[in-house]
Amino acid sequence: MTYDPTRRALLRGLGAAAMAAPLTGFLAGCSRTEIPGSASATQDLLATGRKQGFLRVGIANEPPYTQVTADGNVTGAEPDVFRAVCKRLGINDVQGVITPYASMIPGLKANRWDAIAAGLFMKQSRCAEVLYSEPVIVSTESFGVKPGNPKKITTVAGVLANAELKIAVLPGGFEDGILKTAKVPDGQLVKVDDGRSGIEALRAGRADAFFLPTLSLTALREKDKDFEVTAPVGDAPRTGSGAAFRPTDKTFLAEYNKELTAFKATSEFAAILTKWGFDAQTTKGVTAAELCKNAG
Repeated sequence: MTYDPTRRALLRGLGAAAMAAPLTGFLAGCSRTEIPGSASATQDLLATGRKQGFLRVGIANEPPYTQVTADGNVTGAEPDVFRAVCKRLGINDVQGVITPYASMIPGLKANRWDAIAAGLFMKQSRCAEVLYSEPVIVSTESFGVKPGNPKKITTVAGVLANAELKIAVLPGGFEDGILKTAKVPDGQLVKVDDGRSGIEALRAGRADAFFLPTLSLTALREKDKDFEVTAPVGDAPRTGSGAAFRPTDKTFLAEYNKELTAFKATSEFAAILTKWGFDAQTTKGVTAAELCKNAG
């Protein structure tokens, strides 16, 4: 790749979180509202994707939802499904841009990427700003706690009832929204950058629990046995995610949903979900309209 000062400046603008895992074709910007090659609000996203052969997606590098391999490939349940559906639309590849959850929708609306495929769970505030595809994943929430769960943290109500509890969350994440909707004071929330830093906060005693999707915590525990994962939280809403698009991309969304529906009926869809620890059956009968009713 030849030296491109604009590209280098854009990469620097993403900061440490993005630079932690360089990607093939990685490109994002903070000082521009449009990236060369990305679809603008007035362009046809389907035509653009077919012409350039790829779409850029915002991801979080949070397995099993999204993952960046050592060689920079973008994978995980959401990007793998997104890539497969895009291929059915004549778009052959997906390039990922790592960004915090809180920056995903602003970056999408600023045309820094073309879509979000990151396990960005649907809720009212997000659905008011972007267009979601039909669900790809339906998920539960759990707490990561110290061995034996000494503080007996099992419910959101229990967190609210005990002002001394400190809960680690990803800023802008669905779990952050659940606690805020439940009126848990900000002083009880410990903001962390990613899964690993959440576990570190738990280990160091800065947090009594780490609130995250059950499967995300389970994936983290495969590499770190110093904590436990609680049963799914009974008073957390049923959650789910799909790809998210700009409000101007209604035509693309309609075509995407058509191919997604067909793809979900294939064994390949089930294989992708199973590979990443999800059950493809959980999406049956669940709609984006239903999940968009989640408070927050």
